[in-house]
Amino acid sequence: MKVSSFSLPLDSPLETASGTIDERRGFVVRSDHRGETGVGEATPLPGWTESLDDCRVALDGATALRELDSAEVPAARHGVATALSDADARADEIPLYRWLDADSADRRCRSVPVNATVDDGTPAETADAIAEATESGFDCCKLKVGARSVEEDVERVRRVRERVGDDVTLRADANGAWTRAEADSAFEAFESLAVEYVEQPLAADDLAGHADLRGGSVGVALDESLAQKRVGTVFDADAADVLILKPMVLGGPGDAYTLAMQARERGIEPIVTTTIDAVVARLAAVHVAAAIPNVAACGLATGDRLARDLAPDPTTISEGRISVPQSAGLGVDPSEVRTDA
Repeated sequence: MKVSSFSLPLDSPLETASGTIDERRGFVVRSDHRGETGVGEATPLPGWTESLDDCRVALDGATALRELDSAEVPAARHGVATALSDADARADEIPLYRWLDADSADRRCRSVPVNATVDDGTPAETADAIAEATESGFDCCKLKVGARSVEEDVERVRRVRERVGDDVTLRADANGAWTRAEADSAFEAFESLAVEYVEQPLAADDLAGHADLRGGSVGVALDESLAQKRVGTVFDADAADVLILKPMVLGGPGDAYTLAMQARERGIEPIVTTTIDAVVARLAAVHVAAAIPNVAACGLATGDRLARDLAPDPTTISEGRISVPQSAGLGVDPSEVRTDA
């Protein structure tokens, strides 16, 4: 196994619950397996995964995938698991999504739906941004909420509805910013505005509060909770209508796909998103989404967040859908993945 580091600047600073980041630093993992060279990516994200240093230590010390615990070093495990899966799919001469979806190996998925994401802004700025997204073909948009008062966020959503009409699916992401009282107020207002779901309305550890919010027309989606709680605990709490699955946080594409299928069995809808990764991990997430039959719009349109990338991106986004590579493996040539650009 060969590990090399990289640093990619963001096109613009990214605000997260753990602070502002202006670059994505991580590691490219290459592994020779079954006569093929597979490529993976380990890109830790503060607040979600292990630190960059811990990721490097884990990668340097690992001789097998089983030595990497997804609960302790999920990004490192993602890098190795993706490289091995890429090699496996290459050896079997099928795209990764068909390798993941072994029960439907002949199914073809040419593209999957994606949502546009709009950051915080005034009501007018938010309405303009979502109108621009819909004009470019997106019919599902997610807007960040929680940085303002609930009343201001409700007004932002109302202005968006007035601007784009009822045919656009709207989602909101609070990143755990609300109290239970604020969430109750927001959900009541969002119901008349046909918001599909709110992502992480309460703190990540408040599973009981999330369970209490469920039952209306506005769904509850859990994201940060999956980084803090074991999945079985989330299932047992009956706290989610939707799970936001980040393969980098869950330990790899195989783990994310397995969790998606487990969620489906429980009537919970899986949504696949990235952690603002480079092209290798983005492709892994695209394949996870493609392996899920009839997947809903996912948060995969994130490549434009980077000022430059590790390799050319073989996917395209058109009319609110991202193309799925049909060549063997991830769809990117390992020899084209460069960390020295």
